[in-house]
Amino acid sequence: MNIASQILDKAKQCDVMITTAESCTGGMVMAALTDVAGSSAVAERGFVTYTNAAKMQMLGVKATTLDAHGAVSEEVAAQMAKGALANSEAQLSLSITGIAGPGGSEHKPEGRVCFGICYGKDCQTQTVEFGPLGRANVRIAARDHALQMLLDQLNLIIGKTS
Repeated sequence: MNIASQILDKAKQCDVMITTAESCTGGMVMAALTDVAGSSAVAERGFVTYTNAAKMQMLGVKATTLDAHGAVSEEVAAQMAKGALANSEAQLSLSITGIAGPGGSEHKPEGRVCFGICYGKDCQTQTVEFGPLGRANVRIAARDHALQMLLDQLNLIIGKTS
């Protein structure tokens, strides 16, 4: 059973709907989930917010946060995940913002991806340095990491309810 199928099975078990807010992956996480038959039972919606304007308009990311920390930051990832929950009927959200490449800078190198995951009011963030793997590979690595984060969170939810 692939990871997307596992996520969907566990989300059904928990009666949890999932939403995503994706930037550098452009919807790849939601696409992986919706590739599985029956995903409509738990895949609530996906936001693709590639620009800062989209992040602000669709998810409520604050301009002051973008100015202070930049789009690729845990602060923005947290606001994206919280905004996805606030603008959906889901209980679990996952956000991704990063630099797929090519390029980057000394302070924000290619392959840096920030993730946010929220379940209810509990929201956690993390940054992963995938390195300069090339645009396609950074996006795939970010998608796969995000799917694992969703699976891990669902396992925690199941552990708390059993």
